[in-house]
Amino acid sequence: MERLVVVGNGMAGARTVEEILERGGGTRFEITMIGDEPYGNYNRIMLSHVLAGESSIDDDDLMLNPMAWYRENDVKLYAGDRAVALDRFAKTVTCESGREIDYDTLVIATGSNTFFPNMDGLRAPDGHLARGVFGFRTIEDTNGMLQMALSRDDMRAVVIGGGLLGLEAAYGLRTQGIDVDVVHSPGHLMNQQLDERGGRVLRNKIEELGVGVYTSKRTTAVLRDDEGRVTGVGFNDDTSLPADMIVVTAGIRPNVEFARLGGLVVERGIVVDDQMRCEDEGSIYAVGECCQHRGEVYGLVAPLWEQAGVLADVLTGADPKAAYHGSRLTTKLKVAGVDVAAMGVKGPERDTDEFVQFYEPRSGTYKSVVVRDNKLIGAMLLGDISKVSFLTQAFDEKVPLPDERISMLFDMGTPSAATGAAELADEVQVCNCNGVTKGDIVACVHAGAKSVGEVVAKTRAGKGCGSCKGLVADVVACAAGGALAEDPSADWYVPAIPLSKPELIEQIRERNLRSVSAILAELAPDGEDVTAKMPLASLLRIIWGNEWEDERGALFINDRVHANIQRDGTFSVVPQMKGGVTNPTQLRKIADVADKYDIPMIKVTGGQRIDLLGIRKEDLPKVWEDLDMPSGYAYGKSFRTVKTCVGTDFCRFGLDDSTGLGIAIEERYQGLESPAKLKLAVTGCPRNCAEALCKDFGVVAVGDGRWEIYVGGAAGAHIRKGDLLATANGAEEVIRICGVFIQYYRETAKWLERTYSWVPRIGIEELRAILIDDRDGIVDGLLERIGMSIAAYSDPWKERLAPKSPAQFTPALPLIKLPLVPVR
Repeated sequence: MERLVVVGNGMAGARTVEEILERGGGTRFEITMIGDEPYGNYNRIMLSHVLAGESSIDDDDLMLNPMAWYRENDVKLYAGDRAVALDRFAKTVTCESGREIDYDTLVIATGSNTFFPNMDGLRAPDGHLARGVFGFRTIEDTNGMLQMALSRDDMRAVVIGGGLLGLEAAYGLRTQGIDVDVVHSPGHLMNQQLDERGGRVLRNKIEELGVGVYTSKRTTAVLRDDEGRVTGVGFNDDTSLPADMIVVTAGIRPNVEFARLGGLVVERGIVVDDQMRCEDEGSIYAVGECCQHRGEVYGLVAPLWEQAGVLADVLTGADPKAAYHGSRLTTKLKVAGVDVAAMGVKGPERDTDEFVQFYEPRSGTYKSVVVRDNKLIGAMLLGDISKVSFLTQAFDEKVPLPDERISMLFDMGTPSAATGAAELADEVQVCNCNGVTKGDIVACVHAGAKSVGEVVAKTRAGKGCGSCKGLVADVVACAAGGALAEDPSADWYVPAIPLSKPELIEQIRERNLRSVSAILAELAPDGEDVTAKMPLASLLRIIWGNEWEDERGALFINDRVHANIQRDGTFSVVPQMKGGVTNPTQLRKIADVADKYDIPMIKVTGGQRIDLLGIRKEDLPKVWEDLDMPSGYAYGKSFRTVKTCVGTDFCRFGLDDSTGLGIAIEERYQGLESPAKLKLAVTGCPRNCAEALCKDFGVVAVGDGRWEIYVGGAAGAHIRKGDLLATANGAEEVIRICGVFIQYYRETAKWLERTYSWVPRIGIEELRAILIDDRDGIVDGLLERIGMSIAAYSDPWKERLAPKSPAQFTPALPLIKLPLVPVR
């Protein structure tokens, strides 16, 4: 077999291998891939959703090719290694680890790097980025920003660059609750895609999110204090902005160093011909953002997919004459929640060009088309992109233009969105993020998929920025011959088991299933599903308490070691402080433990607890033993904390004993497993010092022994004031209603569904009828079942002082340092 080596395990490299395998290349090539990140191939477009903390994003959305995919397809992957040297004459690639790999055919797919402009203070003396400075390109970048964003309540960030990535970074950080400013050197945002008016409309929408926008500002310096921490940015006009975090999104540059050192022809990118072959080379090819074709370098996904298809045709012999002729770029995305589509030129370039605009800043809508010689050569849609299907066909010269040009922007004789979907040519890309054409979707439907969910799962259409989901649904409906089939899996608790959550709970109880493997063996038609393990383990703990069977691999690392894993592989420990109240003995214990185990950071959390960060895994049992305090459950999908204000003991405004009630609630419901984390608060008067109105369950004293109960609040990635569930008379009634609410949430919410989504989905009026009025007669049962869980409670830190196995708390290597063992 021929030895095919692919340098780069990003979206272009992995897509090329996928295309080769689809053409039968697995029987022709022995395929080896080298990736400098310690993961399988993932979707970089999804990182903005991860940064925004979207609860609907899971590993399946992020990972395009998990490690199992490489094994299943007999692809050898060296993950976490970097190709550093190319010997074209010996036909070898040398890696940073010293590994040398022979090849017959080489594909270079090294992608691009974040461009960091030359600014004073950007880098530390060792050449690395200064502490608090990030790019926005990798999982590591995203995790670093999230970690820093969550480390302080008064964090400020400045994003340098107002293009797509910059606005997505700003949006994500803003949803994490920190103050963000965007600084952009050109005169308007997204100047590569939008004209000045479009940029103005987008700016208004971004500012409505609470993000500051500064245009025509060139950043010249990153300001730092004496300890090297970021304090702000300086501009060429001698002004500055304060900041604790800097995110640089000033563009990307092809990653060509490997090719350049190997003697390949490099200009802006690695120069390739129409077969993606490197200049003057017979067996070396390049694909993706690192290559330059006919003078063009592409940074969008759609051209990468086209290149990968051509290269696969050439390498496998499926079409030896296949040729890439360049791409006509049609951009359709969602930027910080705003739909944007752009194609061709941004405005008229000749006196004879026809230019039609619709500009309505109040509604955040801007549309324009540019027509030359009766051909559409440019279009721009912002806010309302319902005509994008028709305009895409017109841009590709698939449909004639109407005489009334304004009808290209509105439904005035041109096809509606649904009709446009029906008339789309099969080769038109519906999902630019994942390169899915209308033909792909139609073929999927004809192969048996009848719902949008099935099509999305099989084609990945709509799993990028999400802007094409409506069009995907239209195409599926057309292909299915009418209305969409109802997706039967929409109500399933996990995709592997065709049962809703109540049905699944009933089956688990009826069959006495106590382990994840038993559930999958009896109820999953297709057998084991890795993605189902954590939600099923959570459900088992809700049903059986500590009488479920704990199997290795069923729990996330946090739940296995009862601490919160950090970016560097160390752990965070938060002991319980009921109601946020502590005493000198606890504080001395914490101080002694911090000294003894050289803990690098002690942090007071927003939930009125003390967090010990940077603890080594092997030290966890010893730390718990020396603390001699209960677990605070800061790591779990569980009941977390009850935040309280001072109440009546000391506060002159207090109307009732909020501290005492908060402690009573926490003592009763501590550590209860739930579909997602639960944060509570009790405040002693309507001044709301404990922020009870934006908690999952919040209680506010209103006088005369009465308490208002609010549910479904949030103040993190999502901001929502809780809905008034009831007014309770006395502390005992509050505690009872709290238990009823928590148990009903435990039994009916989807996995990882926070109460701020669950409460609106059920409806506050419905919740009042069920939980307060007991319309369905289930309240006593809810109280009985939560009582059983309470009775089964035991502190996991006490249990784990004697580990189940010697390996349970052995040191864990950071991901980046994992042994570089090939995956077969």
